[in-house]
Amino acid sequence: MKVILLQDVKKVGKKGEIIEVADGYGRNYLMRRGLALEGTPENLNNARQKNAAQEHKDQVAEDEAKVLAAQLKKVTVEVPLKLGADGRAFSSVTAQTISEALAAKHELTVDKKKIELKEPIRTVGRFPVAIRIHPKMTAEIQVHVVPEE
Repeated sequence: MKVILLQDVKKVGKKGEIIEVADGYGRNYLMRRGLALEGTPENLNNARQKNAAQEHKDQVAEDEAKVLAAQLKKVTVEVPLKLGADGRAFSSVTAQTISEALAAKHELTVDKKKIELKEPIRTVGRFPVAIRIHPKMTAEIQVHVVPEE
């Protein structure tokens, strides 16, 4: 019996997949619990159309991410850092600071959660910072930390 999974089922398949299962398992377990839908020709056609639409949407998102990655490769963000008289930092440069600088100076909106900093930057200099644009793609920008005047 063919069924269309409505949710992820361990050791069976993921949501939206069309799979072949035993009749009893499909009727008595999967469909009764609302985990699957019977594989009638109409339901199968609808599922294939949804899968095709989702693949198209994923492809468009990946193409947009490639464009954004190309823009970010050229970007160098300058961020001021408060320093004391002895050259020690009063604060640090965080993902939030980098996100705000990108928005203010380059008009690029990047969520702070997508900026991958292992730890905040506490010194002056140039640092490569990775930005996770898409689940399959990251881009690297240069962050130039300068002393604040």
